[in-house]
Amino acid sequence: MSPAPSPIVRRRRLGTELRRLRETAGLTGDQVIERVGWASASKLSRLENGRSRPALSDVQDLLEVYAVDGPERDELIAIAREAGDTRAWLRSYPVMTQRQRAYAELEAGCADISEYAPVIVPGLLQTPEYARVRIVSARPLAGDHPDDPVNPDDAETEVAARMARQSLLSRGDDPPRYVAVLEEPALTGRSGPPDVLRAQLQHLRRVAALPNVTLRLLPPSAVVADWYLPETGFSIYRFAEPEDPSAVAIEALDADVVITDEAVLDRYTQVFEWLCAAARSPEESLEWITEAVWSSGRRPAADGRGGRPPAPAQRRRRPRPDDDGI
Repeated sequence: MSPAPSPIVRRRRLGTELRRLRETAGLTGDQVIERVGWASASKLSRLENGRSRPALSDVQDLLEVYAVDGPERDELIAIAREAGDTRAWLRSYPVMTQRQRAYAELEAGCADISEYAPVIVPGLLQTPEYARVRIVSARPLAGDHPDDPVNPDDAETEVAARMARQSLLSRGDDPPRYVAVLEEPALTGRSGPPDVLRAQLQHLRRVAALPNVTLRLLPPSAVVADWYLPETGFSIYRFAEPEDPSAVAIEALDADVVITDEAVLDRYTQVFEWLCAAARSPEESLEWITEAVWSSGRRPAADGRGGRPPAPAQRRRRPRPDDDGI
């Protein structure tokens, strides 16, 4: 079974198609809103930029103005329906912050996810205890969002929502390929209490055993593409539908940025390739995690072998960049 389409990506694809149809028809935004009877051009702008959930009646009105019929109309109506669908599994966890819902919608329908995490273990890999530490520690800096249904003090609801998102990595029907590059300091003392970090490391060992998951650790001494330094963490999403635009998400303190521009995506893809080349291999990364669990005072429960694991060897690769970064 194919993964369910991502609503947020469907909105962007629908917006691109509606803009193309308007331009092909030789109409300005003002001319369109006059014909459909809308009060302002901002509604059309939000639809064309994929920033709002489309009402099916609005899309039907626009397709009539653009004289679209037949199979093309049927396809766009189907995309519009998917663009407004939060998916059944999301409806099982309706209480989400706006930021969590945005990421959940991006992850829906993904065929391939690539993440670079310099400071924090990615949400799709977190244990409930680690997620709770992250959520509670960020509370003093959390801004109010009028549309958020989550009580700002209800950490458990956010933890449950984050755990629900993780189900896509182990779903039986064609799970996405997931590759993560984590900086090694993200797994050390500053990021949480010792017992929480130990459990998180053990969880990473289990997740790394999934056939669709690849984990790579980046040592502090690793040289990335002649000393290139990524400015922030990022996630790249590619989708099962080839015509759905790929996206890169950049998480910041107060707002997240989602970009579908192909040139920007190409640059982030290049950076991710540099990071993978400089990082430990998946096998060496698993050895490092196993050693870290051993050193933290508890032998890995899933290992079953005695003796102290050897420290992984350091590797360095220095692919030369074509440009100086993002």
